[in-house]
Amino acid sequence: MRCLFCKQDSSGSKSVEHVVPESLWNTQHILPRGVVCDSCNNYFARKVEKPFLDSQAISRLRFTQVIPNKRGRVPPSEAILLPGFPVVAYREASTPYTLSLQTSPEALKHIANNKKGTLLLPINAKPPASRTVSRFLAKMAIEAMALRLLEQPDGISYLIDEPQLDPLRNFARRGQPQEWPHHARRIYDADRELLDLDGHSYQTVHEFDYLVTEKQEWYFIFALFGLELAINIGGPEVDGYMEWLRENKERSPLYSGKNAP
Repeated sequence: MRCLFCKQDSSGSKSVEHVVPESLWNTQHILPRGVVCDSCNNYFARKVEKPFLDSQAISRLRFTQVIPNKRGRVPPSEAILLPGFPVVAYREASTPYTLSLQTSPEALKHIANNKKGTLLLPINAKPPASRTVSRFLAKMAIEAMALRLLEQPDGISYLIDEPQLDPLRNFARRGQPQEWPHHARRIYDADRELLDLDGHSYQTVHEFDYLVTEKQEWYFIFALFGLELAINIGGPEVDGYMEWLRENKERSPLYSGKNAP
């Protein structure tokens, strides 16, 4: 058995690999141990996933949507208690509608002397760096392919030996080339709720698929709470995806063609 990224022997590896990080509520899209070696697994966790997950915008998203990490902790968020006390707000996944506040003695005195209070949570937050997002997408794009080919004889070996994937593989694992652009846009509101067949409401946390254009360009399309991110699997450009969107009335590949509602 060889690793999907470094192509070295991975038969002794002990860790499974989450295609989408566990800290984004992924409990289904998981590659068995050995598909990605322990060394690459640890590298991605530290150098690719952590910078994405720890960015201000994603941390804020995980706070507002109450998404815990694998240790069960939801990232805290800075906030303002009117008329102007800075506070740090905490939430627990087990009690998502309860807030705990860490603040100054003056703010606590203000709370005690007033029957009501107003807490302001910042709306805007700095997104992760473009290169961070692109490497995050590159890693998922290759692993999601492996997930689909797990049951195919020699499917993983094909991906390992496919030279056309080496540029994207090297970008994910080694950060080369320096830049690999992606396309980002919002396709639905983060708080959108849908109904299942039993009439229960649910939110779409994440979803992904591939698009093959008429020019035979392959794109990996990933959406996180309605934020659609797309990366070209074959090379560092997204002009073909933008052209496809114009030709298809800006519809997302996640909700058109074979994925049309």
